[in-house]
Amino acid sequence: MSAPIDRRPRGIAPGGIAPGASRLGAETPRARVASIIAQAARAYSARPPIEDITMPTGFDPAAVALFETIIEAAFLVANADGHFDEAERKRFQAIVVDACQNLVHEKQLEALLADLGEMLAEDGMEKRVAMVSRTIGRTEHQREVLRVAAFMAQASGGVSLHERGVLEQLARGFKLDAAAVDEALAQAAEPGNV
Repeated sequence: MSAPIDRRPRGIAPGGIAPGASRLGAETPRARVASIIAQAARAYSARPPIEDITMPTGFDPAAVALFETIIEAAFLVANADGHFDEAERKRFQAIVVDACQNLVHEKQLEALLADLGEMLAEDGMEKRVAMVSRTIGRTEHQREVLRVAAFMAQASGGVSLHERGVLEQLARGFKLDAAAVDEALAQAAEPGNV
């Protein structure tokens, strides 16, 4: 019986690590967490624009759902006071595009925002917050959702009581303690921290 064929590219050690590369988890937690939205955006941007087209090989629907949920949480915070005018919408889009490292096209984001606006109008804030809370199961993803949503609250010139209330609803839905909101707000207040 022959030995199994090693299909790794040359220079890749067992476990899939290239010599000199950092191992998963060896990065600082901040660097790893900060890339979650960009990683999810990469999957979202790979989604075909027409729903009936076969999904490309390697397409990750879970990453797309994560991206949409992160954006929805930030959208809910941006709408916490009951209005979302054109200036807020443009600021929101600029922040998201920057956080996604320009991986998501503006037209894709506009379509997503239109869908989120319709769902919020139809379901109301409480139900949408509950849906976001149910969609995200991993604690690190829940904390990232809170962080991005907190950044959106900070971007409007400070966190209003309404915005903080939505962040607290999200944290409760995630079964995170109240300190998670304060931590997310502190992280969001750090310069250059989308």
